[in-house]
Amino acid sequence: MINRELIRLKLVQVLYSYLQKGNHNPDACEKELLLSLDKAYDLYNYMLQLMVEVGRMSVRMFEVYQNRSKKLNDGIQWSRKFVDNRFILQLESNKQLRTYCDEQALSWADHEEFVRNLYYKIEESDFYKEYMASETSSYEEDREVWRLIYRRLIVDNEELSELLEDINVYWNDDKTIVDTFVLKTINRFTSESNSAFPLMPEYKSDSDRDFATKLLRRAIMGHEYFSGLIGSNTRGWDPKRIALMDRIILQLGLAEITTFPNIPISVSINEYVEIAKMYSTPKSGKYVNATLDAIAKQLMEEGKLVKNEQNTNK
Repeated sequence: MINRELIRLKLVQVLYSYLQKGNHNPDACEKELLLSLDKAYDLYNYMLQLMVEVGRMSVRMFEVYQNRSKKLNDGIQWSRKFVDNRFILQLESNKQLRTYCDEQALSWADHEEFVRNLYYKIEESDFYKEYMASETSSYEEDREVWRLIYRRLIVDNEELSELLEDINVYWNDDKTIVDTFVLKTINRFTSESNSAFPLMPEYKSDSDRDFATKLLRRAIMGHEYFSGLIGSNTRGWDPKRIALMDRIILQLGLAEITTFPNIPISVSINEYVEIAKMYSTPKSGKYVNATLDAIAKQLMEEGKLVKNEQNTNK
């Protein structure tokens, strides 16, 4: 699940903290980076578990509605369509999700009110009402209604974002990327998926974990070298006056460009330009783009940099 886009974001955060604290211990910094990435995988499982908890809430609410109708003798026959949704039953029975949440003590038990309110919002939504009113019943419909629930009611949920931030400080900037993987996971399920159906692994391969630690070490150990390159390519600016976040982004970009020849320069630059737009000043994107491009060209002219632009491995 953890991809290089997320790794780069975490590297910026960890390196910023490393330089701010002044406690220059590379081993501790690497440990912090890996812990931060582990917590992102926790969030992935926690978001999947949220859907399971909403499904369980629907069962409890169905019983409430049914018992109330019996007392009132109003003749209403409550549909079990959402309660018996085949996708959510698959997810609830998934062994990997159950085991991971148990081992990491990930639970929504202390946030029942949020889960209940989310369920009420689902009931009020047009797509839920259309789903319940439909005379057809298929696995694809069951899975699609949950994809819509997640995309429309969970992805941009400010209350949820605040709740997650209170639960774990590592989750502040993770949810946007994690949401994309949860949606991909929903789409991967089929009517044939059983309790052993594999969810996304924490790392696609060991190479991604190695990418994270190697890039961090290179950025730290090459700090003086990269600072010199930045200073010599920044016209009329004292390197110390460059915003700390911009310097960190530039150093990571240079560390990547000089350490991973199989990643095209254009890919690396574009990734750090987007990070600059996200974390730094409005003008930082153009500044990072121009500076990294100029330094890369300088290093190639000096024969210090050889890149394979045909390789699209990010």
